[in-house]
Amino acid sequence: MTPKPQSALVIVGHGSTVNPDSSAPTLAHTREIRQRGLFAEVACAFWKEKPALREVLSRVGSHEIYVVPNFISEGYFTREIIPREMELQGAVTKQGGRIIKYCEPSGNHPQMTDLLLNRASSIAPGVPRDQTSLLIVGHGTTRNENSAAAVKGQVDKISALNIYAEVAGAFMEQEPLVSDWQSLTTRPNVVVVPFFISDGMHSYQDIPVLLGIDDVQGEAASRREVFRHNPHHLHGRDLYYSGAIGTDPAFAEVILEQVAAFDAAQS
Repeated sequence: MTPKPQSALVIVGHGSTVNPDSSAPTLAHTREIRQRGLFAEVACAFWKEKPALREVLSRVGSHEIYVVPNFISEGYFTREIIPREMELQGAVTKQGGRIIKYCEPSGNHPQMTDLLLNRASSIAPGVPRDQTSLLIVGHGTTRNENSAAAVKGQVDKISALNIYAEVAGAFMEQEPLVSDWQSLTTRPNVVVVPFFISDGMHSYQDIPVLLGIDDVQGEAASRREVFRHNPHHLHGRDLYYSGAIGTDPAFAEVILEQVAAFDAAQS
């Protein structure tokens, strides 16, 4: 992207008071982008950790500030929590003599499809795709249809590419459920990619238990081996399990692309 030496970038994550791995990807992407020297300042903020959403803008001195939510999709946090806490009034906010530009969440970018495919290939190298089912797992909730829309959109896009024998989506809190993966897929190889920002409780505890590759909830992802034991041999099939898509280093590029997309849309 075009350098913005007079502007600041603020990357917003969810964070967690109990799981240090929740903020790890956002912190890593912040460091990576800061090292590139594209902005005068690069900072991050969280809903559940420090620095808090309400205080981060006071720590930034630039006149122009881009805010990119590091979330998988539009939803309650991107539409309600972040604007409320940061006092944003839409895509462009004039606040205290400064201009704040609120970008689309990172997970909305078209490049997400390539990241999913690259992640799926990396955890099952050499496995014939015509004998493989790709299962994209999201949280899902009956309270917000956007939670599932992102997964369903990726399933449609990847299915249309005819790369894998079959592509399906599954969710933790709505049907089709992750625990039904055996009936959702038919091929001898199953590649499972969690469509989450971080390796938090869902990806290293809940989903492995629902899949049947683990029988107890365990420790933090940084101390677990669940992602490194591929393939898992279950019910006569080989199941390959990936870490959350948001941990991919290429996510830093997606965040930058959302800044460029904002400028293009406003021009």
